[in-house]
Order: sequence, then C-alpha cells, then structure tokens
Amino acid sequence: MTLFAAIRLPKEILFGKGQRFALPSVAKRLGQRALICTDERFAGTSIFAELVAALNVASIETLVHDRVLPDVPRDTVALCVEEAQSFAPDMVIGIGGGSCLDMAKCAALLLSHGGSLADYYGEFKVPGPTIPIIAVPTTAGTGSEVTPVAVISDPDRTLKVGISSPYLIAAAALCDPELTMSCPPGLTAVAGADALTHAIEAFTAARRGTDPLLPQNHVFIGKSALTDNFALLAIKLLGRSLETACKEGTNEDARADVMMGALAAGCAFGTAGTAAAHAIQYPAGALTHTAHGLGVATMMPYVMNYNRAASTAELAEIGQALGLDSTGRTKQEMAGAAIEEIRRLFQAIGITPTLADLGLTADKLDWIAEQALSIDRLIKNNPRPFDIDAMKRLVRAAYDGDLAASAL
Repeated sequence: MTLFAAIRLPKEILFGKGQRFALPSVAKRLGQRALICTDERFAGTSIFAELVAALNVASIETLVHDRVLPDVPRDTVALCVEEAQSFAPDMVIGIGGGSCLDMAKCAALLLSHGGSLADYYGEFKVPGPTIPIIAVPTTAGTGSEVTPVAVISDPDRTLKVGISSPYLIAAAALCDPELTMSCPPGLTAVAGADALTHAIEAFTAARRGTDPLLPQNHVFIGKSALTDNFALLAIKLLGRSLETACKEGTNEDARADVMMGALAAGCAFGTAGTAAAHAIQYPAGALTHTAHGLGVATMMPYVMNYNRAASTAELAEIGQALGLDSTGRTKQEMAGAAIEEIRRLFQAIGITPTLADLGLTADKLDWIAEQALSIDRLIKNNPRPFDIDAMKRLVRAAYDGDLAASAL
C-alpha cells in the first residue's frame, strides 16, 4: 500500500458571509481576556469597533495592540508582548492581513514560553502549546489563518525568517469574505496570486515517502493525498474568480471564491510546503523590498516550466482545475496550457512578469541563486532537483523573461 497523507489544521474553521459575528462565542470558550493584534488602518474601521464591542458584551476583556507593521519586524513583537504581560491574556486574536495573524502567533508564543523570537527560528523549536490563537483574516492570500508558520523580519538577517511549529496553528479560523470587500485591486491581486502560488507549489511538491517519522521531524513533508485535494480546490476557485475579484471588488461570489481559495491553499501548503518560487523570492524580495506575493507569482510560471518534465501529470491536472479543455490534448500539452494560463492570469491582474521588472539588477543574480539554493526546507520540496548551475539558469531566465530557457 502506497497511499499516504498527513495534515495539520485548526480545531475549528468557520467560513462564510457574516462568520465574524461568531467571534464572541468562539472566544468565550477559550477564556475571558483577549489580546487583539491588528494594524492601525483596520483598527480605525467601524467593523473593528463592532467586533471589539461584541467581545466586551460577551464579558471578554480586550487589550488592543494596533501597531502591527508589514513583515512583522522582530522588535515590534517584543514591544507587543511587554504591553500585554500585565494584562495576562487567555488568548490572542489576530485580525487583519497575514502580518497581523503572524504577530498574533508570535505574541502567543512569547507570552507562553518567554525568551526571544530567535530562540524559535526554524522547525519544531516551540517546546509546547501556546495560549490559544484565533485568526480572523481580512485579506485572502497568505493562508496564515490555518498554517503552522509565522514569518518575521529580523534586522540582523538579510532574509526574512520563519518559525514553523504545529503549536502555532490557530485554535480557530474565522474567514468572512465580507472583510475582504474593501481590499483594493492591487492588494487583491498580489494576495490572490500568492495563494495560487501556494496551491500550485503544494500540488507539485515532491513526494517525500511514507516514513512514519517524517511528519514528526519536519513541518513541511511534501504532497500527499489530503493536501492534493485542498490544493486542487484552491486552484479551481482562484482560477475562476481571482481576475473578477480584482476587477469587480464588490462581487460577493468572486470574493468568497478567492477567500476560500486562499484558505484551501493554506490547508495544502501548511503541511505539504512550498518550493523553488518561494526560495527565490526570499533573497529577491530582500533586495527589491517588493511584496512577497508579487515576487513568488513573478517566479511561478518559470518554476512550473522548470518542473514540467518532473511534474507533467500534476501540471495537466492543474490545467483541468483551471477549467482548460483537455479534449484531444496530451498530458504534455495540458501541462503547457496550464503554464500559459497562469501567465495570462497573472498578466491580467498586473503581476510583474520578470525579475528585472521587480527592480533586480543583473549583478545580483548569482547571489540570489546561491541564497535560494541554500534554503533546504524549500529546495528539497521541489519535484525537480537543483544544482547551482540549474538554479542560476532559472533565475537568469526569470530575469530575462525567457520562459523556454527556464526548462533547460
């Protein structure tokens, strides 16, 4: 028997229009004192005021930290925790984009176990459960509401760093598409492209075997039967509705599809992991200071083409999930059509087509290749192996906009 699967998810996932109103009931089961992590913009909205008021009516005391910054600078977490320690929260509620959810995870970690964030960089460094986390996303992209990862920026390191542990998975995720209705087209595009990249990389990730110790020793373990189903659902929903959500921001059905797609993509890659597109974006993003989702989406067609020989069957299935007609087409032809459809979709929503257009300079390409190759947790997940020459060719192809060269 070769069937194998593993998955780690929150105890409760609630999805649908108006599900934010369940927050007091969910929180009340976890305690009576809540630290809320959000950003200044969302904290000033009437929706946020209504959520806090509803918590207070439910006899839940709240302390609001409304200074979450993009990419969660390391030292801002320490400040948040210092403010919250005397409050002694029973839970942490993250409300906002991915950075707000990651801040909530990091705050819960330090409030529970102390020390500094650097003590927990990497995989399985968190020693035990944290106080419960409730994730309420207001964007549709990172999937942080269901993943075991928090990403932060450390001023002592060039690249962003991650803390990966099943103990960081939220106790509950409340996903209300109405909260994304005010997202501008640019943010909708970048976040949605990030989610689609998560799904594609999870579905095309390497199969890492059936060793019973694999999920015990690694957070990301490659594709499996369960993650595949979530990834294909995400690809289907995002493929059919992301462009519409970007162009018609008030389209409720499209917004729901995109948020469900981001959620399903998080369910997939939170266990399967991501691969080369993410590995290249970490150093490329550090140099260009561009949004994470923009960078991984820029790389995605080139990485798909690089992996085409090793993932023909998976890419063909992706083409079907995207709604492409498979009549009379071979798997190779469907794989090629899937890559072209991703290129078309990303171009239609304004994703930058090359690394050069992201602002990268040619003299940094070799450094990016070397840095990307060193991120083992991602590179070992890629279905086609890399050596340094192959990585340099891929990075150069993405810089030049030469899709054909990316397969060499």
